[in-house]
Amino acid sequence: MEETNPWQTLQSEVKYDNNWIRLTEHQVINPSGGNGIYGEVHFKNLAIGILPLDENYNTWLVGQYRYPLKAYSWEIPEGGGPLGSDPLDSARRELLEETGLSAENWLEIQRMHLSNSVSDELSIIYIATNLIQGIAMPEETEQLVVKKLPFEDVYQMVLRGEITDSMSVTAILKAKLMILDGLI
Repeated sequence: MEETNPWQTLQSEVKYDNNWIRLTEHQVINPSGGNGIYGEVHFKNLAIGILPLDENYNTWLVGQYRYPLKAYSWEIPEGGGPLGSDPLDSARRELLEETGLSAENWLEIQRMHLSNSVSDELSIIYIATNLIQGIAMPEETEQLVVKKLPFEDVYQMVLRGEITDSMSVTAILKAKLMILDGLI
């Protein structure tokens, strides 16, 4: 019973479509039997997050102004990866673009849906280790500030609510548990 779809779709109409997202409005009968509408955002890329950790447990945060929030945000290096491509290739590209770092070791630590009440966006998060510093090459739409910080300081930023990005919070909290368990 719990794994069956209680929603009935009567009609669907694409309201907006660009290279990154498609917004569809569905006329539905909801689980209680009433008529309603449901807006769905389809993402055309994977969300990719990378927590780089050096041998001394330092990490890198990327700061940037986030237009939808109308606020500045500190985050792990993040970006998008084309659906159907190898997400690790996208992670390698994003880490290099945003921080100038490349890594010899990669560990996928989490897959999660970022806002499953309205979107199908899938996030894949990695920890990158054995780091090599190169030159950052941000995209033209990015005005980034990159900080190297002790991981414990970044963990405390999450606890104080100074980091609110969902992929960053997840990556940092999961890494803290993995460090405590001796897994990294």
